[in-house]
Amino acid sequence: MFQNTKSLPADPILGLLAAYRVDSNSHKIDLGVGVYKDENGNTPVMRAVKAAEQKLLETQDSKSYVGPAGQEAFNHLTAGLVLGDSLRESLGARRVTFQTPGGCGGLRLGAEFIQKVKPGAKILVSDPTWANHIPLLGEAGLQIEKYPYYDYQQHAIRFDDMMQALQKAGPGDLVLLHGCCHNPCGADLDQDQWRSVTDLAEKNGFTPFIDLAYQGLGDGIDADSFGVRLMAERLPELIVVNSCSKNFGLYRERTGALTVITDNADATRAAASQIAATARGIYSMPPDHGAAVVTTILQDSALKQDWDLELKEVRERINALRSELVNALTAEGVDRDFSFIEREKGMFSFLGLSVEQVRSLIDDYSIYLVDSSRINIAGINHSNLAYLTRGIAEVLTR
Repeated sequence: MFQNTKSLPADPILGLLAAYRVDSNSHKIDLGVGVYKDENGNTPVMRAVKAAEQKLLETQDSKSYVGPAGQEAFNHLTAGLVLGDSLRESLGARRVTFQTPGGCGGLRLGAEFIQKVKPGAKILVSDPTWANHIPLLGEAGLQIEKYPYYDYQQHAIRFDDMMQALQKAGPGDLVLLHGCCHNPCGADLDQDQWRSVTDLAEKNGFTPFIDLAYQGLGDGIDADSFGVRLMAERLPELIVVNSCSKNFGLYRERTGALTVITDNADATRAAASQIAATARGIYSMPPDHGAAVVTTILQDSALKQDWDLELKEVRERINALRSELVNALTAEGVDRDFSFIEREKGMFSFLGLSVEQVRSLIDDYSIYLVDSSRINIAGINHSNLAYLTRGIAEVLTR
């Protein structure tokens, strides 16, 4: 059976991680892998998560299955986190939320659901987008098209070009949007741009599919949900996937949710039945631990307050690192304008380097980043900032 199996190339980011691990250079820096890192280069367990896990250890009395939809309390609370409590309640039976195995699981479950109800539906994704969007959505059977999004020369959103491309989307089509902290470029739609896209969706009838993977890491939980909530208020249909990997630090626990909004309760009930059957046929039941942790935190006012405080600390550290990187590059004598990095949000930005310059940073300085020059800002700390900026400056002058 397996004699003719062909090997596939390694995932670029996972390949970088493997190379980084075996690199003996004491100054090596990992700017590739997309996880939050603190000042010491660790990805910590949040204080509220530790406390919630201890509480679960003492009180949880069963490890029974939770069902294809997951925990009802988690679904209710995470919908409130994404939509706000008042909008969640006003949507009523038009909304259904499913706990999923991480944001990836939510994206795939949503894509499989769409494939069941409208086989081969077209979904437009931003250029660039997170690399895993393509296999997660495309391998479910959806037809992928790209719309222009980021200007690599101006380091800004190509909004007019984007809107012109989206004019072609209509009923039965989907448009994938990054809710905040765009991965990989960090350039987000502002509120007026969200309103314009919402107006167009309302006029043309396409269905937005929003990936909200970094809620809370840009400007705050509520501010980062502006586009989601605007569209949920105004549009008859919306699909939203949110992840707890980043804002709760639950990466390996695979905790996320898929929310579907339709124009009436009957359609939502039908959608829920299809999503439940789809989940049952893929993974049967979602894992419980991460969702139980999130539920415990959001139900406990003290834990929720501490979680929100630590998330603010993470967000402010990332935003401060953006400014410090720009200032350090200027102090190093780099004459290129990197001020766009300060204006962008979340963990990622492009440096705007060529593939050859990226390879030089890796080979000559042990500074690891992907060929597109996307960096994880959270991989920077005060012990490696000077070495990083010196390496970038030297590469730019060659």
